[in-house]
Amino acid sequence: MQQAAQQTMQQPMVRSAHEAQAPAAPHAEGQQQHSIGIYFKIWGLLFVLSTFSYLVDYFHIQGYLRWTLILVFMILKAGLIVAVFMHMVWERLALIYAILIPPLLVLVFVALMVFEADYTFSTRNLFFSTGP
Repeated sequence: MQQAAQQTMQQPMVRSAHEAQAPAAPHAEGQQQHSIGIYFKIWGLLFVLSTFSYLVDYFHIQGYLRWTLILVFMILKAGLIVAVFMHMVWERLALIYAILIPPLLVLVFVALMVFEADYTFSTRNLFFSTGP
């Protein structure tokens, strides 16, 4: 019996992967801790992008360039907000499901509507056109 106790003392303690990677600070299960610096950097970048967006109107940029710049700044700001403040940058699968799939489905539905509109237009031309 004494030999069995000595053998167990000599064996290295095996820990699970979860125990080995557990953080020192007490946190709820599944939460992530990020430094506040990243949030301040993103806030500053959002401020700069908003400033650029307002400068487009200040300098009276017109036409397609205006709308392109406004949309680019809007998409960049929305992407930063979703990625960092909604913690999607740290969730790969959630990023795919929440960010990429809905716009792709919208594009599919728009393509279906384009085919439907073309069919409707062709049918109307066929039945309602005047002439020989």
